[in-house]
Amino acid sequence: MAAITVDGLRKSYGSTEAVKGISFEVAEGEVFALLGPNGAGKTTAVEILEGYRGRDGGSVSVLGMDPERGGSPLRERIGIVLQECGIEELLTVGEVVTRQAGYYRAPRRVEEVIELVGLTDKTRARVRTLSGGQRRRLDLALALVGDPDLIFLDEPTTGFDPAARRHAWDLVKRLCGFGKTVLLTTHYMEEAQYLADRVAVIAGGRLVAMGPPGSIAGRDTDAARIRFTLPDGLPLSALPLAARLDGGQALIEVADPTRALHTLTGWALDHDVDLHDLTVSRRSLEDVYLDLVGAR
Repeated sequence: MAAITVDGLRKSYGSTEAVKGISFEVAEGEVFALLGPNGAGKTTAVEILEGYRGRDGGSVSVLGMDPERGGSPLRERIGIVLQECGIEELLTVGEVVTRQAGYYRAPRRVEEVIELVGLTDKTRARVRTLSGGQRRRLDLALALVGDPDLIFLDEPTTGFDPAARRHAWDLVKRLCGFGKTVLLTTHYMEEAQYLADRVAVIAGGRLVAMGPPGSIAGRDTDAARIRFTLPDGLPLSALPLAARLDGGQALIEVADPTRALHTLTGWALDHDVDLHDLTVSRRSLEDVYLDLVGAR
């Protein structure tokens, strides 16, 4: 079943059409990432799904309800991590999460939620003493304490160091293990690649691509790129495959990387040539994303 259904969604601000008829579905238990540059319309779309902004056209269903009229029954089933959250600086972590839990009829245990986001040792610390990354963990705890079925994560790891970001990713994976649905917005392509079952790219208010991160926009069928550092004095013409120089390295683009590698490495062994820094890759999600938004 679909946790979210969007069909022909439109929203304008005066003469500016921010969202131009986008349509997509998010399945229950799925991590769905919305990607797009600032001003592309993704924040407007998410705010409509959360019920904080009205729409001008199209239909939207969130957990079987219209978010404009879902009221408390919908609010109790969703959790939201905004880009910026205002929390009273003088309260402790435990006090903030306990108060938030009081807004729900069947919340998760406060201690469990604080442990889940890695803030157990900060339970009695005042909010004003937390680092930026710790505050984002607290934001996540406030979104989770109501035990929601659907979680909106709006750039949740902004300000995290690499270790904290990976901890947050593992937490999202654990939430999916509990059957939660996650709608994620992020500017980190590695984050979308690691977490999302599917991604959608919005540019200029339109949905320009959608699919699994490994195959969106034909990533999985692109030519493979074989790169290596060319030994001193060896011309490109000596290689057994057509190559060109790119960033100081030899670059070979082929449709069949297995056969091409066999040819290349066999030739290198026969001629006692070391292929330093040898890599094989296809376009990254970031490459695809930049192509999609750059075209618009």
